[in-house]
Amino acid sequence: MPADLAVIGLGPYGLPLAQAAVAAGIPTLGYRTGPEADPLTPAELRRMLSGGFRTTASPAELGRVRTAVICAPTPPGADGGVDLAQVGAAARTLAGHLRPHTTVILESPVQPGTTEDFLRPVLEKGSGLRAGRDFHLAYSPSRVDPGNRDFTPANTPQVIGGLTPACTESAAAFYGRLTDKVVRARGPREAETVQLLETNFRHVNIALVNEMAVLCHDLGVDLWDVIRCAETKPFGFHAFRPGPGVGGHSVPQDLTGRASRVLRMVELAQQVNNQMPRYVVQRAAALLNEHGKSARGARVLLLGITYKADLADQQAAPAQEIAVRLMELGASVSYHDPHIPAWTVLDRPVPRVDSLYEAAAEADLTILLQQHRTYDLQGLSVKAQLLLDTRGATPTGAAHRL
Repeated sequence: MPADLAVIGLGPYGLPLAQAAVAAGIPTLGYRTGPEADPLTPAELRRMLSGGFRTTASPAELGRVRTAVICAPTPPGADGGVDLAQVGAAARTLAGHLRPHTTVILESPVQPGTTEDFLRPVLEKGSGLRAGRDFHLAYSPSRVDPGNRDFTPANTPQVIGGLTPACTESAAAFYGRLTDKVVRARGPREAETVQLLETNFRHVNIALVNEMAVLCHDLGVDLWDVIRCAETKPFGFHAFRPGPGVGGHSVPQDLTGRASRVLRMVELAQQVNNQMPRYVVQRAAALLNEHGKSARGARVLLLGITYKADLADQQAAPAQEIAVRLMELGASVSYHDPHIPAWTVLDRPVPRVDSLYEAAAEADLTILLQQHRTYDLQGLSVKAQLLLDTRGATPTGAAHRL
C-alpha cells in the first residue's frame, strides 16, 4: 500500500503523529533522522504495522507522498535558542525528492521565522521548486503531551500557519483527518510563536510555583494546601505544582529569533527552575541533619528518574543533577524506576534496587522525584525511614513535602 504521509523524525514529536495518523486510517511512512529511541511496546508496534505504518531508510520514498511532516529534534543551541542542524538535514533530504503539489509541514519546536527564513530556502534550493506556488509549506506547533490519557491528538485542536492561504488550507485539510478542530493562524510566524508562548507559559508558571514552594517552606506554610484552595477559583487562576526541576524536550526559549530580543521573564524563569535540583539536595541534607545524620555516607534512594510520570524518557530530567550533587556530598545513591533498567551518573552505574519497600526501609532518606502509577505511596510512606516528596503525591503528613 503506497504511503500518503511521510513523518520525518520518529522521536518525541514524530512518533505520536505517526500513531495518530495510522489510527485515522492514513497509510504512513516513517523516516528516522537520527538514533531516536523507540518507546513503542510490541503490541503498539503490531497495531501500527497492521494499520499501514512502515519505516524506510530510502530518501527516494519521501517523494511519493502527498504530505511530509518534519518532526526532527531541535535541542538547545549555544545561543539560547534551538539547534536546527537536524531540521536542516531532514529538509535537504526531502528537498532532493520533493514533487510538485506536496504539502510540507514543520512541527519541530523552532523560533519564529524559521519556516520562512530557514526551511523555505533549503527546500527551494534542493528541489528547484517554489514554496507557495509549486508546493505547500506550513508550520504547525506540536501539542503532544506524552502519557496524557485525557487529551490526545484527536481531541486537541491543531494550529496551522501556511505561507499562503492555499498552503494553510492544504495543511488544514491534512490535520482535519486527525483532529476534531483546526485553528488557522495568520501565517507561519504566528503559528511558530504559538509554540513559543505555550512552552514559555508552562516554564514561567512552574518557576512561579517553585519560588512559592521555597517561600512557603521558609514561612512554615503548607503550599499544597494553598494550591488546593486556590484552584477552586473558577477564573483567573490555573494550578501548577512545584517539582525538583523541569525536563522534557520543549526547552524554554528566551530569544525570539534575534539576540537583542530577550524575554526577560523567561530568562528569570529558567534561572529559578535550574536552581531546583540544588534546592532539593539542600532540603535533603537538612532533613538528614535534623534526624542526626550526615549527608556524607548516607544511603539515599531516588524514586522515579524520568522527566515525566509513567514514561521511559530521561530527557533533561533533574534526577541526573540531583544524583551528582548528592554524590559530591558523599552520599551513597541508589535508585528505583520501573521504566529505567539501568542508569549511569558520572560514568558510573548507579545501583538499581529490586525490592522497593525493603530498599526504602533500609535507606536513610528516600526522595520521590517522579510519581509513577505503580508506586504505592501510602505503603512507601509507612516503610521509608525518612521520605522527601518533591511532587506532593504522598498523603498529608506522611512525608516531608517540597
